[in-house]
Amino acid sequence: MLYQLYETQRALMSPFAEFSAASSKLYSHPLSPFAHIPMADRVSAGLDLMHRLSKEYEKPEFGITSVQVEGIDVAVQQQEPVTKPFCRLLRFKRFSDNPKVLEAMKKHPTVLVVAPLSGHHSTLLRDTVRALLRDHKVFITDWTDARMVNADVGPFHLDDYVAYVQEFIRHIGPEVNVISVCQPTVPVLAAISLLASNGEFTPRTMTMMGGPIDARRSPTAVNNLAMNKSHSWFESNVIYRVPVNYPGAGRRVYPGFLQHSGFVAMNPDRHLSSHYDYFLDLVRGDDDSAEGHREFYDEYNAVLDMPAEYYLDTIKTVFQDFALVNGTWQVNGQLVRPQDIQTTALLTVEGELDDISGAGQTKAAHGLCTGIPKSRQFHYDVIGAGHYGIFSGRRWREKVYPEVRSFIASHQAAPARSTPAKKARGR
Repeated sequence: MLYQLYETQRALMSPFAEFSAASSKLYSHPLSPFAHIPMADRVSAGLDLMHRLSKEYEKPEFGITSVQVEGIDVAVQQQEPVTKPFCRLLRFKRFSDNPKVLEAMKKHPTVLVVAPLSGHHSTLLRDTVRALLRDHKVFITDWTDARMVNADVGPFHLDDYVAYVQEFIRHIGPEVNVISVCQPTVPVLAAISLLASNGEFTPRTMTMMGGPIDARRSPTAVNNLAMNKSHSWFESNVIYRVPVNYPGAGRRVYPGFLQHSGFVAMNPDRHLSSHYDYFLDLVRGDDDSAEGHREFYDEYNAVLDMPAEYYLDTIKTVFQDFALVNGTWQVNGQLVRPQDIQTTALLTVEGELDDISGAGQTKAAHGLCTGIPKSRQFHYDVIGAGHYGIFSGRRWREKVYPEVRSFIASHQAAPARSTPAKKARGR
């Protein structure tokens, strides 16, 4: 019922949002007589703010059409090499006819960025992709809004997520380097562990950034909610069926608007201050600052629904049973054994001020991956960075990316494996 009420409210607010946008222009356009009345700038700014608070936010585009390689602009085309019901594998293919650039790009490592399936679209990692494209061949997972997936397709579990990641790794090939950001650090580690256990090739490197490998360490508000409520509470209180006006009508989901409300509730004062600053920027005519606000919230307010099975599996496996670190997690009947990974180098990255994945949660991967030599294990703390700062913005570009680039570049010659893991271990 809550989802239907939300849709009704959205439908009722839509005309108001359009009216606010039109009225704002009426009070700001230089040829409009209303633009010359007292306080017109404040009225226009207020109406513009009302429009943004009441409008629906669609999934943004990556919009990456070019990148600089060796100081030269190179065209970028977004391709879709693999399409699955709940995810697309995207590739950002670079094109150039400059011999110097072509020679450089031949030597660039291949990277698979596994984006979070945790409420926001993969375009949240646009800054991550844009930086990586300067020195790498880049693929990224683009998760599908569950309300857009026909219910006849069937459910999508955490095990299916792991299988998707494995399929994408196999498709790209043994030269791949995997970067997982936030939520996917756990299923990505599982996927690579299972590949190793089965004697398949594993990525050259895996970089894990701000994820809940061990959510018991320095628990945040997000962790506490998941740990303090029962599994049945989540199933009864946050799972709803998609309304009839979407292709996925009848599918059980964790709605994106609930996740978005939770994000906002974590820092309400910060969001309130940001919107007030936006109002003042409009009044002052500070177009650059206002546009920065729009760009951020166009992304932040665009959310997707998650399949109920996947969401509930994640709550239980990651935040309640701590199955990965306790060594009890089974994916399709096979035990997940990170200790079987031998040839993949590991880098973990954490933000000093991360309020979503606490200190030590991602670093815990090192204690699990005992088969990787210590000489191939690295950790980087990003001083002054919050959760988003480790993969987006100035700190990502100036601090984190150089570390990630150097780590990947220095581990492209994977050492030979001495004994297949599935034979080396006892059952």
